[in-house]
Amino acid sequence: MDDEALMRGRVYGADHDHPDPGPQPGHVYRELVGGPLDGLLLDVTGWDAEQLVDGVALITELGSHGPGGRAHYEPRPADPRRWDWAGDTP
Repeated sequence: MDDEALMRGRVYGADHDHPDPGPQPGHVYRELVGGPLDGLLLDVTGWDAEQLVDGVALITELGSHGPGGRAHYEPRPADPRRWDWAGDTP
């Protein structure tokens, strides 16, 4: 994904009714690839290096465990700007 395409994406956690749910200038994002949050951007502004290596478990209603479940995403070794889906947990 090039920088222009990245800036057109929708940010995880943005309110569905927000007039501008896309990325904001000065923020740093990772693209979520696969799974229930495929195509969303995750705002990692201010995260330290350890957090960026560990990946994340994001609350979602769309995963295999329904509301309150978590979708796990991990950095792609060859392209750490993209985080690949690693599965869901309750």
